[in-house]
Amino acid sequence: MTSPRNFKEIIFNKRMLICVFTGFSSGLPLYILISLLPAWLRSEGVDLKAIGLFSLISLPFTWKFIWAPLFDRYSPPLGRRRGWLLITQLALLFSIPAFGYLHAQLDIWTVAYLAAVVAFFSASQDIVLDAYRREILPDIELGLGNVIHVNAYKIAGLIPGSVSLILADHLPWHSVFVITALFMLPGLAMTLLVKEPLLKAGAPKTLKQAVVEPFHEFISRNGIRTALTILAFIFLYKLGDSMATALATPFYLDMGFSKTEIGLVAKNAGLWASVAGGILGGLWMIQLGINRALWLFGLVQMVAILGFAWLAVAGHDVLILALVIGFEAFGVGLGTAAFVAYIAQTTHPLYTATQFALFTSLAAVPRTVANAGTGFMVERMGWFHFFITCFLLAIPGMLLLYKIAPWNSIKENEQPL
Repeated sequence: MTSPRNFKEIIFNKRMLICVFTGFSSGLPLYILISLLPAWLRSEGVDLKAIGLFSLISLPFTWKFIWAPLFDRYSPPLGRRRGWLLITQLALLFSIPAFGYLHAQLDIWTVAYLAAVVAFFSASQDIVLDAYRREILPDIELGLGNVIHVNAYKIAGLIPGSVSLILADHLPWHSVFVITALFMLPGLAMTLLVKEPLLKAGAPKTLKQAVVEPFHEFISRNGIRTALTILAFIFLYKLGDSMATALATPFYLDMGFSKTEIGLVAKNAGLWASVAGGILGGLWMIQLGINRALWLFGLVQMVAILGFAWLAVAGHDVLILALVIGFEAFGVGLGTAAFVAYIAQTTHPLYTATQFALFTSLAAVPRTVANAGTGFMVERMGWFHFFITCFLLAIPGMLLLYKIAPWNSIKENEQPL
C-alpha cells in the first residue's frame, strides 16, 4: 500500500510535469492531421472519398518501428533523446504552416505530400518521446506518467480541434495554420531545458543489434503463438472506435453543425470527458489491475460507438451532440488508459524504444489503412449503418482478452500500476 507521503511524491514531481509536455507535443501534430486537415479540406469542397483516402498519409505512424532503431543507435549533438527531439520538433514547426499557402482542390497532391512529411516527423517525434518518457520514469511512476501523457495528448487536440476551427471562421486558413504551428514551441522549450536521461543498459553497439534484439526478446519471452495473439489484440482493440471517429468532423458538418458549434460544443465536451475518463481510468486501474480494466473499459468504449448512430438519426441537436460526444470520449479515455498501460507493461526496459514503436505502430494501423476506406463505406451505407458496422468491428478485440488478459489472472492482479 502506498503511503500518503509517497503518493504525493509520485504525483508532484518534475517527471510528471515533463509528461505533460511530452503528451502535448506528441498529440498536436497528429490532431492537425486527423482533425484540422479534414475540416479544411471539407470546407474547401473536397469530397468525402478523397478525405477518407487522406488517412493513408498517416502510414508513418504504422511503420515507425522500422526506423526506430536508428534513434537508439545514433546520437546527435544534444544527446540521443534531446538531439532527435530538437530535429523533429523544428521540422514540424516549419512544415505545418505550409498547408495554409496551398489550394485544397488545385494542389491536392502537394497537400498529400506535405501531410506525409508532417506525419513522418510527427511519428519520429513520438518514437523519441516514448523512449524518453520510459527512461526517466521509475517503474512505480510508469502507470501515472502514461496517464498524464495520454491526457495531455488529448488536451493538445483542443488546439486544432477547437481553437483552430473557431479561428477559421474569422481568419484566413494560412493564418490559422501558422498560429496552430506555434503551439509546438512549448515542446521545443522542454527539449532545450530538460536533461538527457542516463543510460541504464547502454546504447546498442551496432545497428544490427538495435534492429534484431527487440524482436527476438519479445518472441522469446512470450512464445510465437502468444506473441502473435498480443499483436492481433493491439491491432483490434481500438479498431471500431478508431474507424467511428475517422470522419467525425465531416460527420458533424454533414449533420448541419457549424464549425463554431463543433469547436465549442463537440470538441470541448469530448475533451474534458476524455480527460476525466483517463484520470479515473488511471485511478481505477490501481484497484482493478490492467487485465480487468481492459475488459470493463473496453466494454464502455465499444458501447459508446452506438451514440454516433443515435446522432445520425437525431440530426442537428446540440444537446444530443454534447451527450454523445461526451460519453464516447469518456469511454475512449478509459479504454486508452488501460491500453497504453498494457503496452508499457508489455515492453522490455532494455528495448523500449523499438518495442514501444512496434506496438504503437500496430495500434495506428486502423487509423491509417482501415480508416482510408471509411469515406467509401459512408457513401455506400450511410452514417447510421456505418456506425453500427464500427460497433461490430470492436467485438473481435474484446474476445482476444480471454487469451491475453484473463479476468482472474492472479499474477497480474497482484501487480497493480
